[in-house]
Amino acid sequence: MTIAGSRDEKFNRRLRLGMVGGGRGAFIGAVHRIAARLDDRWELAAGALSSDPERARLSGEDLLLSPDRIYSTFQEMAQCEGEREDGIDAVAIVTPNHAHASAAEAFLKAGIHVICDKPLTTTRQEADRLAQLARETGLIFAVTHNYTGYPLVRQARSMVAEGALGGIRVVQVEYAQDWLATRVEETGSKQAEWRTDPVRSGPAGAVGDIGTHAFNLAEFITGDEATSLSAELHTFVQGRRLDDNAHMMLRFASGAKGMLWCSQVAAGVENGLRIRVYGERAGLEWDQENPNVLLFSPLGEPPRMIRRNGYGANEVSRAASRVPGGHPEGYLEGFAQLYSDVAEQIVARMEGRDPNPFSLEVPTIEHGLRGVRFIEAAVRSSEAKAAWVEI
Repeated sequence: MTIAGSRDEKFNRRLRLGMVGGGRGAFIGAVHRIAARLDDRWELAAGALSSDPERARLSGEDLLLSPDRIYSTFQEMAQCEGEREDGIDAVAIVTPNHAHASAAEAFLKAGIHVICDKPLTTTRQEADRLAQLARETGLIFAVTHNYTGYPLVRQARSMVAEGALGGIRVVQVEYAQDWLATRVEETGSKQAEWRTDPVRSGPAGAVGDIGTHAFNLAEFITGDEATSLSAELHTFVQGRRLDDNAHMMLRFASGAKGMLWCSQVAAGVENGLRIRVYGERAGLEWDQENPNVLLFSPLGEPPRMIRRNGYGANEVSRAASRVPGGHPEGYLEGFAQLYSDVAEQIVARMEGRDPNPFSLEVPTIEHGLRGVRFIEAAVRSSEAKAAWVEI
């Protein structure tokens, strides 16, 4: 096995990215490609862009890939790219959930770094096996919980770690949307169709799709792990096979208590990811729909508005910002930050140096494994009438 980036070369080029999934008609693949290009660290060099060979070929042509680097299967792509002198440095896996594990395994075995969409896999057994393989290879494995790339989310994390809030007592996190408030899966929407299909999405719907983001954000900002939960998963839209709403309580290792709500039937809400963290001395609040403001509320004092790369921003926030204060950054830039951080880690290996410490904020396969365990625990708890279960 040849590990990508271990070749004896002076780094003087963009990194080469491959992609599995993300072809014609896909949403998230285009997001990943934009994000990878934004900071000029990557170029798309190869792809197995669809499980349908003809669509894969046409999608590769759309993206101006060289014909010999448009692959019909990810297995062929992993083998060929792993053997090329100019092979890809990393692969982005942007398929429906059920295909993550097998694709990631193939590229790890070919010595290629992996950037994988969440959730990591559809079963805990697959996640455990994949995590073990990643540890054995020592390759970089990033999971794209893109909200961790937002500047003020990283500042919130640093403020909690520095003790600005004191000991954490309460964590309230929610992720609400309304796009599945009706039977969208029956209208020809590819995104809705696979996300509501247990075979392709896994055992949970809203919990797996957006609940995992809320869970990851709570653990990322607090630096704490939830140890157990009590969950009720609901399916409000008649005939739907997976949950479209869930409420849960969380217990954290530190003793903090939490609540998590995720919903894709919250009428009138577009992308309402919001977190509030309360400690002994202060509270923090961040809202994804207004991502350039972090509200810091010391006990007994007026609240303070911290602005991304502006008033109150610290070096952690500024390091993840691209434009001056007052100019908004958001979804695409959050994704781009993860791609730039992974690029920095790979280049550091090539150059035999330590990476910039800010680049190590990227969620790893261990965070992906946490997400799968969270899904499994939520489903198990709900089936047991909201019994408390360990994560």
